[in-house]
Amino acid sequence: NRRVQGLEEDLEKTEEKLVAANAKLDKAGTAADDSERAKKVFQNKAEDDEKRIIALEKELKEAREKAEAADAAYDETAKKLLSCESELEKAEERADVGETKITELEEELRVVANNLKSLEVAEEKANAREKSYKEQIKTLTAKLKQAEARAEFASKSVRN
Repeated sequence: NRRVQGLEEDLEKTEEKLVAANAKLDKAGTAADDSERAKKVFQNKAEDDEKRIIALEKELKEAREKAEAADAAYDETAKKLLSCESELEKAEERADVGETKITELEEELRVVANNLKSLEVAEEKANAREKSYKEQIKTLTAKLKQAEARAEFASKSVRN
């Protein structure tokens, strides 16, 4: 009897231990399920993060390529700007030289115009003198003819 009672007590303790072990097993199973769900959530998050990282790396690469292209375009534009500035400077120098020449030519033109006016005045005076001289020549020629006619008349008168 004692032995049965001891065995029953052992059985009871063993059943209590079994119930406790089953409870722990259930808790462990639930924890394992929770861990598995968390693992899947973290795996999905990691996959999403990996995809996002790949997309961001691709965007970064494209942005770097665009930046390099922009830098190259900037360098080319800067070179063109320097060239244009140099050409502008040369053109301004030529314009200054041209303006100086224009000023010199305008002054020369004023001198020539003044000389032309002087020549025109001199021509008018010469024309007036020529006209006067022609009149004098006519008058003198007429007087000469008269004198010759008188001389001839006097010469004829003297012979007669």
